[in-house]
Amino acid sequence: MVLTSWYPHPPPPGAIIYLTHPRFKAIVVFMEAAMKPEPKSLQEAVIYFSNPDNCIDYLAIRRWPNGIVLCPTCGSDKVKFNPNRRVWQCAIHHAKRQFSIKVGTVMEDSAIPLDKWLTATWLVTNCKNGISSYEIARDVKVTQKSAWFMLHRIRLAMKDETFGSKFGKDGGEVETDETFVGGCKVRATVVPNVKRETLQSAILNQVEFGAKLYSDDAVAYNELASLYVHDVVNHAETYVKGRVPTNGLENFWSLLKRGLRGTYVAVEPFHLERYVDEQVFRFNNRKDMNDADRFELAVSQMVGRRLTFAELTGKAGETTN
Repeated sequence: MVLTSWYPHPPPPGAIIYLTHPRFKAIVVFMEAAMKPEPKSLQEAVIYFSNPDNCIDYLAIRRWPNGIVLCPTCGSDKVKFNPNRRVWQCAIHHAKRQFSIKVGTVMEDSAIPLDKWLTATWLVTNCKNGISSYEIARDVKVTQKSAWFMLHRIRLAMKDETFGSKFGKDGGEVETDETFVGGCKVRATVVPNVKRETLQSAILNQVEFGAKLYSDDAVAYNELASLYVHDVVNHAETYVKGRVPTNGLENFWSLLKRGLRGTYVAVEPFHLERYVDEQVFRFNNRKDMNDADRFELAVSQMVGRRLTFAELTGKAGETTN
């Protein structure tokens, strides 16, 4: 039996095959000894992803964790893999019935090979101060323009999608602060100004009523005591007052500005939010995760997200004469 509807390649020696009724789809559980170890360092990642089949396997198991490949156009599971072209083909006749692992991800329509995409993703997710498009261009051998586009698409995969839920449930502790650009978890968003109405509206959208809210003594926060258990730290005197800290956010701002000023140098306000998303991702996943874990998380979030060059440059919807 050829398992073309599951993994793109036959299982290695030692694999255990389970056939499920009624469709007899093959779900393969690999014995640990039979699997090639996945990379845990940059050096291992470069070597591992130099094999295009490894790239596809790594992405496929995270995109279809139950082992059943679904057509991104129609959702059918009647799909077979063509190992010669490294693409899948849906048995149902429709447009775009052939698709690669990139389709439906931030890498869609990119001619840049997977090994360069995955190496760049490893670098972005694990370089504490960020990495510039010029560095990516040199490291993975693409043009600076291509590297810049890649970085913004990778940042989209790093975006925190938990926005919508609020911090401070059941009276939990939350730090808030603002900063100009040129806790245990951070959520950051770009605001047009630091007026009281703007900052308080942003806090109300993100923090539960009754939470313990810690901030500095900026006047914009003066009226929050009616909604939260609000304590203030005067930064002219200290950064911690008893149990009232803002050190977590000051640490985050320091890392963000170090990257913006030292690595990226020039950042357009139009793109600032993606740079913030990048730093939030690394900051929130710095504890209890190693480089491979952060890389895997970013890769797993690539599906279902798309950023075109026209959108990135603010030219989406424009027509040429």
